[in-house]
This record gives sequence, structure tokens and C-alpha cells, in this order.
Amino acid sequence: MAETKREIERKYEAAAGTDVPDLTRVRDVATVADEGVVELDAVYHDTPDLRLAADSITLRRRTGGSDAGWHLKFPVAVGVRDEIRAPLSDTLPPDLAALLRSRVRGGEVVPVVRLRSARDVRRLLDADGGLLAELSVDTVRARRLPKGPRASWTEIEVEAADDADPGILDAVEKRLRKAGVRPSDAPSKLARALAETAPEAHGPDDHPDTAPPAAPGTAGAAVLAYVREQAEAIVALDPAVRRDLPDAVHQLRVACRRLRSALKTYRSVLDRNATDPLGDELKWLAGELGVARDQEVLAERLRGRLTDMPRPLRLGPVKARLRIWDTARTKDARRKAVAALDSDRYLALLGRLDALLADPPLREAAGRDAAKVLARAVRKDHARLAARVDRALSLAPGHERDLALHEARKAAKRTRYAADAARPTLGKPAKKFSKRVKKVQSLLGEHQDAVVARATLRDLAVQAHAAGETAFTWGLLYGREEAAADAAERELPEVWARAVPL
Repeated sequence: MAETKREIERKYEAAAGTDVPDLTRVRDVATVADEGVVELDAVYHDTPDLRLAADSITLRRRTGGSDAGWHLKFPVAVGVRDEIRAPLSDTLPPDLAALLRSRVRGGEVVPVVRLRSARDVRRLLDADGGLLAELSVDTVRARRLPKGPRASWTEIEVEAADDADPGILDAVEKRLRKAGVRPSDAPSKLARALAETAPEAHGPDDHPDTAPPAAPGTAGAAVLAYVREQAEAIVALDPAVRRDLPDAVHQLRVACRRLRSALKTYRSVLDRNATDPLGDELKWLAGELGVARDQEVLAERLRGRLTDMPRPLRLGPVKARLRIWDTARTKDARRKAVAALDSDRYLALLGRLDALLADPPLREAAGRDAAKVLARAVRKDHARLAARVDRALSLAPGHERDLALHEARKAAKRTRYAADAARPTLGKPAKKFSKRVKKVQSLLGEHQDAVVARATLRDLAVQAHAAGETAFTWGLLYGREEAAADAAERELPEVWARAVPL
């Protein structure tokens, strides 16, 4: 079973034979324990075209040292990575392979670089003997595989202990800099190895220049940049969903919806004959992910409602019943989301997005001024939203109005996403407009959440009654959700009046 470790480290240039300064002069460091030299042998894997390295992801199979096995590292921030470990085996463990699926697709990973390191380790300890950080002087020998160029260098690596204050790295760096040691330009050993063992560049005739699909400043360039951003977000968020990281499902779902909205809004730029089928697939994926996200939102809402209710009004095992309901539905929802990411249909969608970006189906408007084309499209979406809001407000309270308000919510989301896509082009006006529409969307979202919560509360009341429990508390919560929906409806005209178009 794979395990995850947060790695916070810094790397420094070092000449062979570099002397490490006295680190007991570093704040909080009482002693430095010399652990001796460890021989490490790591083979780094990637796709033949180095897709993992392009996204600063490293995959290695290491022997030697205390952590022999497979290591997969995802960047989190500068100097911070999540390292996911699996036991040593001859082939890539399935758990790690799944985390790479959105990038590797139907291909395979192969050995690309071998690094053999002599690691001279020092442990930096506080006055109580607690580990603050580990410093190593690594003498590295790299070879491009299978039989490519070689390179060698020496570097200093400092990694904060798991429970230590990361500020220890600043203190150590200050001491190293005083001794003339400077930070490395390479973010990782693999990045340096790939750079220093790269095959000689081909001649200019081997890679003729190709013109970009749309000229800078045009609507085509602006829309394609946004489409690419969302497509890359889908790929990047896939492993986060599989790892069940906080908010990952929501962010992946948002990327799907943003991309689908852009394809709809900017049909004057991209041919809908090519983009509509893609939109259908993005709708499918967002729907599969939505089960998990909707359950998360609803459960959090109901837990909050119960917590806010005075104890004398919480009759019966209401918290236990809610917990059982949530546990069962959350497990099913997560299984559904991961099954979608494991499907061939999902891989086909990623491939079609790549094809769209490689050969975009641009229409005549794609060559026009971006500001004019994008502003017109945003205004058109606003008009569509206005029609839906006006219709909803014209209806009497009840089921039909609830449905109409939900449709208005979806239109508000699309309008907001359209404005967000136009922000790099239109600047502050688009940003302000997006904020105004977001308030409308949020209010309509509160209304819809209350509608959905009422249906769930009724189901829970029925289950409680059938089990011989009182349904009193569920009925009270139902009434509070009715009040929340009514309040949102009363507030909508005022909030909508402020959402003036661009």
C-alpha cells in the first residue's frame, strides 16, 4: 500500500570536497550527528517524450538506503513536494500507475535516467535530541538510458524533519550562504540530470518552425489560452482526486464546467460541430464527479444545521442517523468518481482535448480583435441570464419557480465563467462584472441547496419514522430550509439589479 510523505527541502551547489560549515551555530541546532555514507541507486522513469518531467513530476525506483522502493513525487510549491511511496517491486505498482494515468494515457513509462549517489548524511538535532532537519552531501553520477551521455556533480540537500518548523531551512541556508554555498539552479536531481545528459540538439531543418494556430491579440489566441488552461487543470487534478485530497473533486468538476462553458460561449471562435461533442463528454465527466461533490456539500450543510440547533430540540439519534447516511453515500460517490477516471471514455476525452488544441477548429471571428469578440460573447451570456432570472421571478412560489431559479443559477455560472475567460483581455471591467454575477450565482446556489436539503430531510424523516424514532428534529430542519429558500428569493431582485452588464 502506498504511503505519502510531505517533503520540504532545498538544494545547493557544492564543489567536490566542499566542507560543510559548523551547523551547531545554527539557531536551535544543539548537535550534529554524522550518520556516515549511504550508497543509493535510483532509476527514474518517464514517458519517452518526458511528459512527467515537463510537469515537474518524478518517478523513480530506488535501491539502497532506508527508503528503498518506488517513489512518485508531485510538486506542491517551491521546495515542497508530496512523495508517495510503494514497496520495492520489479514493475510499477498499480497504485502509482493510476496516479499517472491522466498523463501517461495508454502509453507506458520507461527508464530514462539512472542516478547513483554517495550520500554523506548529517542529522541536525535540538537540545532534547529531536530531529530538526537532515543535511546530506550527495556525490551524484548520472547516465541517460539506455546508453546515453553521462554527467556528475556534487550537491548539498537539506530536508526539514516531518514535525519540525520549516523555518529551520532558512536558518541553515543563512549559515551555508555565509560559507559561500549557493542555492542550486536545478529544482531536482532529475531535472539536472536530464539537462546535462540531453542528446545533442538537432539541426534547424529537423524541427521547422510552425506558426501558432492564432495570432496574439486575436479572439482565437485568447480563447485557446483559456481552453488550454482548463484542459491542463483536468489532467493535473486527476491524481489529486484519486488521492482524495481536500477540494480536489470540486476543483476538477469546476475545470470541466469552465471548459464546457467556454466552448459554448465562444462558438463564434471555435466551430461547434467540433466542440459540441466535447461539451457532451465534459458534461458527463462533471456529472460523474458531481455525485461526490454534491454529497460533500449537502452533508456539511446538514451537519451545520444540526450543530446550530439547540440541544433540547435534537430529539432521537439524529446525529448517528445523519452520519450513517453520509458514510454510505460518500463511499458510493467516491467509487463512482474514480470509476469515471479509470474509464476508457475519460481517456478518449483527454485525447480529444489534445487534438482540439493541436488543430483548433477556428472560425472567422477567431482572427478578429479579442476585446470586441469576447465582450460581445459575455454580453450575450448576460442577456441569456437576464431572461432566465426574469422568468423565474415572474412565477409564483413553488416547484416550477424552484426549477426556473435552478436554470438561472446555471446561466449565472456560465456568464461568470465567460467573464473569467475574458479577464486577461478585458481586465478590470471583466473582473468586476464576474464578482457581481458571482453574487447572483451564490444566492441562487443557496436557494438550490435549500431545495435539495429539503428533499433529503424528508427522506431522513421517513427513515426515522419507519425505525420507530421521532421525526420532530427533521421536520424542524425542513422548516428552516424552507425559510432559507424564501429569504434567497426575496433578496434576489436587489442582488440581480446590481449585476449590470459590461
